[in-house]
Amino acid sequence: MNIGEIARRAGVSRSTVSYVLSGKRQVSEAIRERVMRVVEESGYRPSATARALAHGSTRTFGLVIPPTSEHLAVEQLRFVGAVAEAAAAHDHDVLLSPSGEAHESAFDRMVGERRVDGVIVMETMLHDSRVARLIEEGLPFVTIGRTGAEEAHSWVDLDYAGLVTEAVTRLAALGHERIALINRPQRLLDREYGPAFRALDAFEKAVVAHDLRGTAVCAEDEEESGAEVTRRLLGALVPPPTAIVTVNERALDGVVAALRSARVVVPRDLSLLAVTSEEHARAHEPQIGGADVPTTEMGRNAVEALLRRVTHPEEPLAHVLLSPPFLPRGTEGPAPASA
Repeated sequence: MNIGEIARRAGVSRSTVSYVLSGKRQVSEAIRERVMRVVEESGYRPSATARALAHGSTRTFGLVIPPTSEHLAVEQLRFVGAVAEAAAAHDHDVLLSPSGEAHESAFDRMVGERRVDGVIVMETMLHDSRVARLIEEGLPFVTIGRTGAEEAHSWVDLDYAGLVTEAVTRLAALGHERIALINRPQRLLDREYGPAFRALDAFEKAVVAHDLRGTAVCAEDEEESGAEVTRRLLGALVPPPTAIVTVNERALDGVVAALRSARVVVPRDLSLLAVTSEEHARAHEPQIGGADVPTTEMGRNAVEALLRRVTHPEEPLAHVLLSPPFLPRGTEGPAPASA
């Protein structure tokens, strides 16, 4: 059933059916009742495209996720779920669109054909072509993370720089003089991925400020890479670090496994702090200290910020920087006496 068939059965034109369904123009009560009777009898439901044409809105948000070649981490999946739930609370659907060169056509269709009312972009780079395209198209959007031109667009971000700085400061106060940072993959740093770039920059500044010996390394987003990098830190540095800070959630299990294999007792021999999910941190023994990523809050904030951009474009851009509390738990302790 489509509008043309409804028009034929009701004995009116297609445009009249459209006016009845959209309410854009006034029609007589008799015609409106006749059209609506056919609609109800046929069980007609307008498609998203029809609703967009009728009302100027798709009631759909686009969510640009990382490339499908990179399996989403647990926290990323939770974020996608949080966005879908928050959007549903506002009677909106969510259309997923993978990013990356292999999927440029999908992004182009979503944006160029106005399949959505607005877009949320994940994994934002400091110089991000997707952001430039959305600005050029004039389509409302919010990024998770922020570009180098953060005043130019709406964003929701986690304060990686502040959290890494706090981690180093806490460890320095506990007497640690040799600290390592396990960051996200080098390829993300090369592409100027915001969280990895800001974490590294903050780490380098913090170790200088506290006159410490800092070593920054990258790990792939996988457990084995985390273990390999940790073994390298313990074996190649003389003396080895007495504390490790990581912002790589998917490498974290490997870090813990390598420490255990090397008979390094945490936090007696080495302190470990991470920016990860609460569930991930609590799954280890001892529980890993650091900051819990507020995934649900980020998703909710992103949807609400995008909804404001869509409905009230004249309002100021949203800049939401989340800084969850630091929780020492069981892996933060003083530097070992032999250090």
